[in-house]
Amino acid sequence: MKLSKILTVHLLWMSVLASPVMAQMQAQYLPQPLGASAPAIPDTTDFLPSGTPAVELHDTVRTLVTIPADTIYPGQKKPFTKSQLQEGNNKRYLMRAVLPAAALIGAGVYTMQDNGFYSSHDARDLRHRTAPNFSTKVDDYLMFLPVAYMYGFNAFSSQNRHEMPRQTALLLASGALTSAIVWPMKKITNIDRPNGEDHAFPSGHTAYAFTIATVVDKEFRHKSPWISVGSYTLAGATGVLRVMNNKHWMADVLAGAGVGILSVNTVYWLHDKLFQDKGYNTTVVPVVLPTGQPGLGMSLRF
Repeated sequence: MKLSKILTVHLLWMSVLASPVMAQMQAQYLPQPLGASAPAIPDTTDFLPSGTPAVELHDTVRTLVTIPADTIYPGQKKPFTKSQLQEGNNKRYLMRAVLPAAALIGAGVYTMQDNGFYSSHDARDLRHRTAPNFSTKVDDYLMFLPVAYMYGFNAFSSQNRHEMPRQTALLLASGALTSAIVWPMKKITNIDRPNGEDHAFPSGHTAYAFTIATVVDKEFRHKSPWISVGSYTLAGATGVLRVMNNKHWMADVLAGAGVGILSVNTVYWLHDKLFQDKGYNTTVVPVVLPTGQPGLGMSLRF
């Protein structure tokens, strides 16, 4: 099975297991000494067996500290840029996501085969003249490099846009949407690759490369614009190498880039519509189960 198909399968099942709704149900409990000043906690006397000593009660009940989905760490001056705060704006989504993606996909359609001012056949002929024996496997791995330094920034930087679990969920959801667009389009168009293999349009490698690059851009563009430049450079290089390896037409690469950009922006747009970057409001209270054993009850409001 090809690497791209294996990647697609894993993205699909992992996106189910790591959905954004479950990614941030995190709570930390801190001991509260008896008699110390602390935030109010729910009245749990109705849930505990009668005659429970006060000391045991305070040893059992702990103060809830809710971890919001989008944490602002100490020293983080600008956790969100203006554009990041407008992810759910319909006009911005149209202008910054739909139209650029449509332009790229349209350019791919326009330059298919021998069509357009500079066609895919022209690009292939140029490749054959300048580097007929070019071959590398770098494009199979280059697109994953931005993921590595995204998690590196998470570990060493205090300027995460989202917590790592939600970052991962957004990345997987974006990859799943990219797969849902790319593979049906490959089947429907059924265009042969320049090397004679089938299912050329659009390029899956390029689509996933731009999916990853766009997620990194959204998560760390406020830290440094060079992070975004580096991510998109690697994504673009992936597309160029697909053409240089004679595995894709120029049209396939253009359309793949559009699909990746559209998928990520759509996921972030829907995410902001649902959660508005406010995190999840969770409440956890100690309860006694019908069996008499202590337990916890949790409510989730979003």
